[in-house]
Order: sequence, then structure tokens, then C-alpha cells
Amino acid sequence: MDNLIEIRWHGRGGQGAKTASLLLADAAFNTGKYIQGFPEYGPERMGAPITAYNRISNNPITIHSNIYEPDYVVVVDDSLLESVDVTAGLKKTGAIVINSTKDGEELKKFLKGYEGEVYKIDARKISMEALGRYFPNTPMLAAIVKVSNVMTDEAFLNDMQGSFKHKFAKKPEVIEGNMKALELALQSVEKI
Repeated sequence: MDNLIEIRWHGRGGQGAKTASLLLADAAFNTGKYIQGFPEYGPERMGAPITAYNRISNNPITIHSNIYEPDYVVVVDDSLLESVDVTAGLKKTGAIVINSTKDGEELKKFLKGYEGEVYKIDARKISMEALGRYFPNTPMLAAIVKVSNVMTDEAFLNDMQGSFKHKFAKKPEVIEGNMKALELALQSVEKI
């Protein structure tokens, strides 16, 4: 399928990977793309590994299955690198984005010789600075938008501003922090 981008998210229950995948789907839809955003359910509980997916295309999407050969992988919690094969099926022409403070060489040890591009971002630092609490999904959402180029930074930020105004209508004080987290993340993604 032409112009189809497939993204797999790896996180832990409660970190917001599912929410981030759905926000990405909404943002892409609002820029005129065809989208899918869905989690893979199992025995979810706080802290258990979870997987979520996105498909984004300029054409209607007729595939309705999990994603086995993603273009991009997002790792919301780097502790998963030790227990989950996050590079399984990942295309060499794609990239992986990892939330981590570890150096590049240390991270690459866990990637089973993956030959594509590897990016990292310190979502904890950004989240604490912008929100005062640890919510890694907001910075990771911006990081995958930056790396995958599914939309421009400007279109993404404009859409997220509207999305946050709707989502946080009763808590407008959190909108500014979430927008700051997105902006910082767009500037902080580092290729290793």
C-alpha cells in the first residue's frame, strides 16, 4: 500500500502508550490522512508490558491486523529492551525511538544488531520540566512525529493545541504544560 506508515508502540500499563497512539491517529486524521490506532490487549495491569499500533496513509487502509513489520517502533520504557524484542520485524528503512538516558552504545546492545536508525529522548526530564510529573507519552508522541515526518511540526502542534483544549476542558491549567512538553520533545530527539 503506497504511503502507508506503520508504527508499533511498546510501553508499560499506565505510561500512556495507548493514549499516545490514539492521539497520533487523531492528529493524522485531522491533517487529512487515513488512520488506524489500536492497542493489543492481554492481561493488562499497571506496569505490565503493552503494545499499541498506528497505521497512517494518504489512501484508504484495508489491512485489519496487528503490525508485524513496522516502519517505526516507539519504546516508552527502556527497561522493556531487556525483556521484549522491540526490533522484531522492524524495517531497516525505518527507525526506533527510545525513551532513555542511556548512551547510544549501551542502547544498541539491546537492539539485536538492528541496522536502521536509532533515536533517543529523555522523556522523563522533559515531562518533569514541563508538567512537574512523569508522563512519558506526551514527549514520546512528539518524538515519533518528528522522526517519522507523518506531519509537519506546525500542523502537529496546532492540532494538539485543539485536542488538549477539548480533552482538558475542565483542567485548562494542564494545557500549557503539555504543549511545552511537545515543543521540548520536538527539539530534543537525538539520533544515535
